[in-house]
Amino acid sequence: MRMKLPEHVNQIIGRLQQNGYEAYAVGGCVRDALLGREPKDWDITTSAHPQEVKALFRRTIDTGIQHGTVTVMLDHTGYEVTTYRIDGEYEDARHPKEVVFTGNLLEDLKRRDFTINAMAYNDRAGLVDAFDGISDLQAGIIRCVGNPHDRFDEDALRMLRALRFAAQLGFSIEESTQQAIAELAERLQKVSAERIQMELVKLITSDHPEEMRLLYELGLSKVFLPEFDRMMESEQNTPHHMYTVGEHTIHALQEIRADKVLRLTMLLHDVAKPVCRTTDESGQDHFKVHPVEGEKMAREILRRLKFDNDTTAKVCRLVRYHDERPEITPRNIRRAMSRIGTEYMEELFEVKRADMLAQSLYEREEKLDYLNRYEDVCHEIIRQNQCVQKKDLAISGRDLIAMGMKPGKELGEVLDDLFEEVLEKPELNTREKLLELAHKTKPRLI
Repeated sequence: MRMKLPEHVNQIIGRLQQNGYEAYAVGGCVRDALLGREPKDWDITTSAHPQEVKALFRRTIDTGIQHGTVTVMLDHTGYEVTTYRIDGEYEDARHPKEVVFTGNLLEDLKRRDFTINAMAYNDRAGLVDAFDGISDLQAGIIRCVGNPHDRFDEDALRMLRALRFAAQLGFSIEESTQQAIAELAERLQKVSAERIQMELVKLITSDHPEEMRLLYELGLSKVFLPEFDRMMESEQNTPHHMYTVGEHTIHALQEIRADKVLRLTMLLHDVAKPVCRTTDESGQDHFKVHPVEGEKMAREILRRLKFDNDTTAKVCRLVRYHDERPEITPRNIRRAMSRIGTEYMEELFEVKRADMLAQSLYEREEKLDYLNRYEDVCHEIIRQNQCVQKKDLAISGRDLIAMGMKPGKELGEVLDDLFEEVLEKPELNTREKLLELAHKTKPRLI
C-alpha cells in the first residue's frame, strides 16, 4: 500500500535513514491519510535517540526530550520526531513513570491506544500494520491494541478518546473495548479537568455529537458531568416535548452548527430542568426559571472543567436567554436586545431554532413563525442602526458635564433616563434632542 507523504516528512525520514536509522510516519497522520483526510500534524517515529536526531538537523526544539520527542523545524513548520520507546509503569492513570528507548518499532507500536492509531509508514517499507488497523479502519471500528483493560489502566483518558474518535470518524467501538470502558469508567477521576475538557469539546463539535448518549451509557459522564446523567433520566411530560431532557439535548446538539460555544450552549441549555421540574394536578410538567438556574449551573460546570472566561461568559449568556420570548413589537425587541446584547442575537436565534427543532411537533409552525418575526424585527432594528445599548447614545457624560452638570451618581441616572427614552422612541437619539430632553427633565441639576 502506497501513501503520498509531504515533502518535509520524506526529507526528515530520508535523512534519518541515510544515517543508518529507521524512521516512519506514525499514528493519527497515517490513519487520516488512509481515510483520505488531511492530517493536521505529521508525527515521525525513529530508532534514533533524541541527541542523535538533534545532531542531524540544523534547528530543533526540545519539546518533550525526556519522553524522546524532538521537534524538527523546516521552513517554520514543526514536525515531532520521537524515539521508539517502551512505557514504564503508569502511576497516575495518565503518564508513565519512565520511558525506555528501544530499537524495535513493534515494541513502540504495542504501547499505542487503538489499532487505527498504531500503523507506521515510509516509502521504503510501506505500511507497517502489526495489529490489523487497516481492517478496523475499513470496517469503521475503534479497537484497543492488545488488552483494553491494560490500555485504559495505563491512560484513563483513552476511554474518552475512544468515544471522541468514534464521534469524529463515525465509527463504532468494538465490544470488548466498550466493556472495558464501562468497567473502568471511574478511573477517569484521575485525569485532569483540562484534558477532559479538550476531549469533550472535540466530541460535541464532531459530526456525531450523539455519542454523548454512549458517554452516559458507559458511565463516563457520571464521573465528570453528573448533571448530564440526571438530564438523561428526567422525563418531560408536556406536549412541547417528546424526549427526556437528555435526549432532547442530544437532538438539539445535532440541530446546530459545529461551533464550540453553540454546541456547549445546547449541551447545557436545559441543565437546570431536572432541579426546576414541578408537576401540576393534571400531570403536566413545568420548568419555571430553568434558564436562570441554568445560567448558574452552566457557569459552575464550565469552571469545573476549566473553560476560559470568554467561552464561559458567552455560553452562560445564551443559556440565560435561550427561552425568553418577548412580544413581537419593535419596542419589546429593542428592550430584549438591550438585555441580551446585540452581539449575541445571531447566535441566540441559532440556539432557539435548534431548541425548537428538537422538541415535539406541537405548535411547531407557530413557534417557527414567531422566531422568524423576532429575527425580522431584530434585523430591521440593526439595519436602522437604532440605539439598543447605552454606549450608543448620541451623547455621553462629557456632554452633560459641558452643560454644567456635576459628575456623580445623578449624572449616571440622567443617562439612564435618556437611554430609557431612546428605547421607547429611537428617533430621539440625536445630540440635540437628548440635550434638550436633559434640560427639560433635570433642570435643577444644570
